[in-house]
Amino acid sequence: MDEKKAITARMMDIFASFGEIRGESPSCPQAQTLVKKLQDFITEHFYTCTDEILKGLGEMYAACGDFTENIDRAGGSGTAGFVNEAVKVFCQDCKS
Repeated sequence: MDEKKAITARMMDIFASFGEIRGESPSCPQAQTLVKKLQDFITEHFYTCTDEILKGLGEMYAACGDFTENIDRAGGSGTAGFVNEAVKVFCQDCKS
């Protein structure tokens, strides 16, 4: 597996972890820890992921299309929406 595929697989593992708790509140400590883990992962492997960028990503993840399908495939139906809601809680002080 090349490096890009390995990074993508690790990111999908984070979404799978969100899927395991998608029945919980998006504000629960586990969800908020995963949001921080996702933000740190994006910053480490792609670009600096500020809270505002993260908020936009959360919205994109839940907006249907490929992102939603891939995230829901990794974590189960509804995971992308759950990630978006958890990100909203995490970024509640972000300006829109």
